[in-house]
Amino acid sequence: MVSEKIYVKPKSVEQAIKIASQYLGSFRYLAGGTDVIVNKYQGNEEANCLIDITEIEELKKVSIDGDYLKIGSLIKLDDLKKHESIVKYIPTLIQAAHEVASPILRKTATIGGNILCENRCSFYNQSEWWREAVGYCLKCDGEICIATGGKKNCFSKFVSDTAPVLIALNARLEIIDTNGESTIALEDIYSGDGMNPRKLSATALIRNIQIPIGEKQICIFKKLRPREAVDFTSLTTAVSQSEIGRVRIVLGGVDPKPIVVEGKTTDDKNALITSAVKKARIVDNDVYSRQYRKEMISVYLQRSFDELKWE
Repeated sequence: MVSEKIYVKPKSVEQAIKIASQYLGSFRYLAGGTDVIVNKYQGNEEANCLIDITEIEELKKVSIDGDYLKIGSLIKLDDLKKHESIVKYIPTLIQAAHEVASPILRKTATIGGNILCENRCSFYNQSEWWREAVGYCLKCDGEICIATGGKKNCFSKFVSDTAPVLIALNARLEIIDTNGESTIALEDIYSGDGMNPRKLSATALIRNIQIPIGEKQICIFKKLRPREAVDFTSLTTAVSQSEIGRVRIVLGGVDPKPIVVEGKTTDDKNALITSAVKKARIVDNDVYSRQYRKEMISVYLQRSFDELKWE
């Protein structure tokens, strides 16, 4: 653990990973900074070394490679709509990106950063003095989950708006770290543990997000939150349907990880909805009650199926 404050700006992925390996346990990659910097001000982020990756050009490319559309992890959310291939093949991703935060933040926040944004909880994402006054929770060196009273599990919620859409469309990530390069399904990086919500290695960087475009897919996105701008999600739903009848339901905001339910257009839609509701581990750590968010899962999924014209 380093004590001095360090800020570096590598020009390549390899250089960034090399620096990260020198400061294991005390570094953070910095892209848009809309998550990391806020957490540092709140005292929820203690890394002394910031590795600014914004000048790594290979992470800013959008291309089509065979049956995959590849989106570099540093593409800003507001810039997704500027790429014709994204508009053509995955317009729902642009809709989801538009629901993130505010217009100013979307001009800074990146697609990779949104996929990796920290899990949130109304008892954790507060100032240092607030957390001390209410009592520290499991996520900040306390002994219990304040939301549930339990001593073992943290249920801070997964809040990415873009990841549910990407998962619904069977996206995968190209990742590079000290062990080399690998490709992994997006949903597989999430652990379900609110304290350590991702299963990526310490030095891992997302090179790009890969979305299959060989088979036509339709995706319906919905988000519940108190205000149309700024607020993180209380519930996100994404439902995709492929041209050969595959269906994917993805939920965000109601569990420490995305909830995924797979099916076919020949399945009973009510059974798929029931399965999604049962999988969600919702606790009272949000401005909306646990019961209301649970009920809204069924409402949003039913509306999504209606838009997909399911009988």
